[in-house]
Amino acid sequence: MSINKKLISKFAACFFSSAALLCVHITAVAQLEPINERPNPYSSVDGWSQLPGDRTWGSTAGVDIDPDGRHLWAIDRCGSNTCAESNLDPILKIDPNGNVVAAIGGGLMLFPHGLHVDRDGNIWVTDGQGPDLTNPATAGKGHVVYKLSPEGEVLLVLGQPGVAGDGTNELLETPCDVVTDADGNIYVGDGHSGQNPGATEDTVARIVKFDRNGNLINYWGGWGSAAGQLKTPHALDIDSRNRLIVGDRGNNRLQIFDLTGNYIGEFKSFSRPSGIYITDDDTIFVADSESEFDNTRNPGWHAGIRVGSLLDGIVDYFIDGTVAAYPEGSNPEGVAVDSAGNVYGAVVSDGGAMVRSSRR
Repeated sequence: MSINKKLISKFAACFFSSAALLCVHITAVAQLEPINERPNPYSSVDGWSQLPGDRTWGSTAGVDIDPDGRHLWAIDRCGSNTCAESNLDPILKIDPNGNVVAAIGGGLMLFPHGLHVDRDGNIWVTDGQGPDLTNPATAGKGHVVYKLSPEGEVLLVLGQPGVAGDGTNELLETPCDVVTDADGNIYVGDGHSGQNPGATEDTVARIVKFDRNGNLINYWGGWGSAAGQLKTPHALDIDSRNRLIVGDRGNNRLQIFDLTGNYIGEFKSFSRPSGIYITDDDTIFVADSESEFDNTRNPGWHAGIRVGSLLDGIVDYFIDGTVAAYPEGSNPEGVAVDSAGNVYGAVVSDGGAMVRSSRR
């Protein structure tokens, strides 16, 4: 079945109208055909950023842009998929030529996951795992969000290192991502396990809001598939209208909330969201790292980066990330866009890498 752009536009917009029956019908139709065929005006390259010495890229997931619009901050999981037994600095600052010019965060984290750079240039990173009782090197780490200065000074800690929360207070449980608003309030996507088999209504899957000093304000969500519920709030960003956009990965959708937690709507046209980045004009870049590599979770959809508008939910472009290292396309888990329009995909598997896509 073929679905044209006009129908997709109606499907995306229906969540914001009162035509409930029309919404149900169009949703059912639109989900029949994955959105994989879109123009790709980008040329992608891998290996443009080299780590110093004999250090090689490990798995990565988080990436964001420095306030100068040119430098990149990225995660390298210490040359592996964990930093549990490493003192390497996992948070790297990279210049436009791919050179690492700063590295911070060594010894703090087990599994650096989500990365956010605030307006003042501070770096926020989630530690998305907890300690392994069989491995003493992991004791007292994980389940937290760190606010770091660009020099690596710990400025704030959300949660308690090594202690998992149950979703009822300020303690966190495998936090996925973090973002701050213009007033300095902090939003955390809490709970990485909601998409897994065996998850139940007791599984942590929520958005937690703190004030700028780390005091708990409120939280919302809860595990499930209904409007406002979540199954792994894997990615967060805030658009120009001060709406929180949540990559609800386990439900293969973007959900939209106001900054107090009220549900506004959702889009399913961007596939299975692992990472999101929103530009000033509300163009959204959505990284899908799982669909093609785990075809049981979102059958028929391909991994890559879908580009469209939050105004209508239409996907205009699809960056498949095809480069020499990934002839069938890369699987970026994080995504960011610099002031020149270059798109960076933080590849999470096959050793990890940072793919840069530039307009042809």
